[in-house]
Amino acid sequence: MIYLSIVEDKQYLINSLKSCLSYYPDISLTFCARNGIDFLEKAKSENHELPDIVLVDIDMPEMNGIEMVRVASELYPSMRFLMYTVFDDEDKIFEAIKAGASGYILKEEKIEKVIECIKELKEFDGAPMSPRIARKTLQLLSRSNPEMDKNNDETEIILSEREMEILKMMVDGMDYKEIADKIYLSPHTVRTHIPNIYKKLHVNNKTQAIKVAMKKGWFF
Repeated sequence: MIYLSIVEDKQYLINSLKSCLSYYPDISLTFCARNGIDFLEKAKSENHELPDIVLVDIDMPEMNGIEMVRVASELYPSMRFLMYTVFDDEDKIFEAIKAGASGYILKEEKIEKVIECIKELKEFDGAPMSPRIARKTLQLLSRSNPEMDKNNDETEIILSEREMEILKMMVDGMDYKEIADKIYLSPHTVRTHIPNIYKKLHVNNKTQAIKVAMKKGWFF
């Protein structure tokens, strides 16, 4: 028996998944949650069976799926988290995997594919992904800029206190608006800092910036 939980803020999607899961007697739905905070509260309650697999949306109010996985994977290391989302951009993929997600599938997939991924996680401890996500992940992992690595290894990088603060929040998965709200700046002002951070790190995008921060051991 596979114990499954669903974290999704759209009730009609929960209802649809429940209906589909009723045809799979080897999967037991333990509970559903409307966001990350709701999941964490229900998980610590003794009224619910802890799930083996958690199907997690990304874009949710109060606490999004990536932040939830970051917290829950520390609290419940035996759980496996399968992102279930419409987002296929590299930043979301990278942030989800870094947070502790074991798989990443798109909501466009048929229910048979979703069930296959759930079983793969439980039975083989695999890393199931939608084909498009798998291709992007391979590109993300294989994309290497030797010159960038050389520059960052040999050159001392000096970021201002504000730039380091913004970079840390980027590593934590926050978007421009969330960063702006956190440090009481306008999103436009935050955006003006980003090119300067990229220039000093010798990178071209957020994923590469986080890669440098990880390699340098900043914030980890």
